[in-house]
Amino acid sequence: MRIESVGAALRSSISDVLDAVPDRPQGPVALAKRFNIDKVLASRVLKAMRSPDAMSVMHRAPGPEPLRRLLRAAGRHGVERPTIEIAEEAVRRFESLIRDELGDRGALDAIVAAWVPEARREFEVRRKQAAFKAMSQLKGAQAEAILATAIIHPSDDGKNLDLVWLTGLFGLHRLTPNAGIKVATRRMGPKPADREPRTLTGEPLGDYSDAILAPFSSDPPPSFDVHRVGEVVHYTLAEPGFGPASAVDVVLGEANFGEMRRYIGAGEDRKGFVFAEASVPARVLQFDAIVHEDVYPDARPELALYDTAFEGVANVNDRSRDIDRFDMLETIEPLGRGVERLGSSAVPRYGELIRFACDAMGWNRAAFRTHRALIDHPVYGSQIAMCFDPPRRD
Repeated sequence: MRIESVGAALRSSISDVLDAVPDRPQGPVALAKRFNIDKVLASRVLKAMRSPDAMSVMHRAPGPEPLRRLLRAAGRHGVERPTIEIAEEAVRRFESLIRDELGDRGALDAIVAAWVPEARREFEVRRKQAAFKAMSQLKGAQAEAILATAIIHPSDDGKNLDLVWLTGLFGLHRLTPNAGIKVATRRMGPKPADREPRTLTGEPLGDYSDAILAPFSSDPPPSFDVHRVGEVVHYTLAEPGFGPASAVDVVLGEANFGEMRRYIGAGEDRKGFVFAEASVPARVLQFDAIVHEDVYPDARPELALYDTAFEGVANVNDRSRDIDRFDMLETIEPLGRGVERLGSSAVPRYGELIRFACDAMGWNRAAFRTHRALIDHPVYGSQIAMCFDPPRRD
């Protein structure tokens, strides 16, 4: 591969240049001082030269012009011209690769990220941060944090599962006047006639005001305009302010009894899943599945991220949607059993919120296991699903 060839040439030739410097300076500070170059440049060059392979060199190496500054400085400090010329040729090849074959350094970084885990992690973080900034400005709105917590408990009938959803937006505000801020809740399939969303204390859920958990929201709670379209409920922020000073917190709680099938048949191939949506540009999304110990025993959930731009929200059991999955480094962290010590760096009073919900439902706090996906700068419009293998029952 041309990229590996160029990376190998850079590492070999520039290492030779550094080795040829009389009384070679050790470390980035000494190199920067001797060559009168920036310490960041010196550090990147030395890290690139210590890389274990050519692809890592391409990830860590500075651009062609900074490398040329380094070579000019090396020439002024006694490195012979033939050694410099070999390195200059490697830098020319590097420049040609970026400019003529790939288009820009970003394209090179995207390719290298597929081979180098460190590069991939850094690549994703930077692009997600840039996307958050751009979409916040284009949408004219952002949130500091999105919360999506699914608490899953066996139903009284032994066949189904009860599901409590706790959803929240923290630090939600407009960046520009009159920007629309809309979030939604939805079901994946038709709702049976005997299933109705309820409050955490069991009363029928009428409108938005019934779902809001005032102790965990701004005081007074923010107002929303609510519209139901089929199985989707749209909430549009009705507050008129904009700017950080207008930021609000809102937490909603909803209980759904018999919402999901507990088992699958012998011939079925189906996942049980819950999902969250990055419906507002946000700095972080915390997605927890808090699962009763008798539900999905010994299961290790899988995380699936979907692009919803073309086909909308995905059912993970529809394999035709696999093509829409994002291949990213997000993971699920198991947080152990019980919720007594459950906390969060992103959501204020989170442990108190979970204990409040369990107590309101009359559920044993100690009987749950928590699985968490904490995603920095989630891709706006993406869907994040946590998938479980249900037990089989004929």
